[in-house]
Amino acid sequence: MSIFMKTIIFIYFLSLVSCHPQSYNAIFSFGDSLADTGNFLLSGAMTFPVIGKLPYGETFFKHATGRCSNGRLIVDFFAEAYGLPLLPPYLALKKGIKAENGVNFATAGATAISAEYFYSKNITILWTNVSLTHQLGWFQQVKANICAIRKDCREYLKKSLFIVGEIGGNDYNYPYFVGGSIKQLKALVPAVVETIIEATSVLIEEGAVELVVPGNLPIGCSAVYLTLFGTPNKDAYDKNGCLKAYNAFSKYHNAKLKLAIEDLRKEYPQAKIIYADYYGAAKRFYHAPKHYGFSNTLVACCGGGGPYNFNNSARCGHIGYKACLDASKFTNWDGIHLTEAAYYHIAKGLLDGPFTSPPLTFPPIKQI
Repeated sequence: MSIFMKTIIFIYFLSLVSCHPQSYNAIFSFGDSLADTGNFLLSGAMTFPVIGKLPYGETFFKHATGRCSNGRLIVDFFAEAYGLPLLPPYLALKKGIKAENGVNFATAGATAISAEYFYSKNITILWTNVSLTHQLGWFQQVKANICAIRKDCREYLKKSLFIVGEIGGNDYNYPYFVGGSIKQLKALVPAVVETIIEATSVLIEEGAVELVVPGNLPIGCSAVYLTLFGTPNKDAYDKNGCLKAYNAFSKYHNAKLKLAIEDLRKEYPQAKIIYADYYGAAKRFYHAPKHYGFSNTLVACCGGGGPYNFNNSARCGHIGYKACLDASKFTNWDGIHLTEAAYYHIAKGLLDGPFTSPPLTFPPIKQI
């Protein structure tokens, strides 16, 4: 090979390296069941939870991990894309698992607002009392331990990614499931958004510099909402079969959250606060399912029957349930949560664009 060709190849190699700067040191994740990698299961909040046994986890892990899906979640795909280990749940740290590359504080059933608020409204169906405030407290404990052994703690946090959610979905689910109206729930949105923004502010004060704040998914396309709030009125559904009013509610929450993020950016110009459009990233496969390899977007893969295969008396994992043969063809896993395949496409839309605003600082080490 000539010296000229060697030089060209060397320059090309350098250009690749310069386009892919060093990735994040760690990822710290907060939220609910969309991101929980085992905290709810480890907490013992519910006796014999179904997410602790197959078919949960069957696709990727081949065993249940405490994830509310058949496989990996959005946060798992983020970790893989940035060359980091899958995040351990916070409650596993007691077993000696290290937090060097990040920790997941997300807990299934968690709310943004404290549980006491819902109990004061006689809403007692909460899966857990863990709220975003609890998760912030857990992070502060982890940070204290990290900073006790690292002299470069501030630099370490500066190059860590913080994912603040998705959170807030359960703040709406619990009241909706006991008969709350859309009008009543709209009145709750400012408090939910304020809580998310306050938590993001606390993390910035603690040293976070790059933070992702996700919006909510299109709940009107969820099997549980379609089952509970279905109607003979065809005008209530969009062309994809989703309930228009409930999707409009998700968009309302997301719009308020984006406005609040804009204000927070002005308050903390040194931080990069990224809005993650979970709604837009997910809505694509409801619009064009075949393009993403899906044959069914509204019916749950795992459930106990009914038009959308969601039956509250025979949910996935309970007596009487049946699971589909190929979960990769379904977007909905158990009526409430999505499949690994759906989470993959959402994560890809966030990592590769265009569903994060502004884009993430570091491009992924590998495409997912």
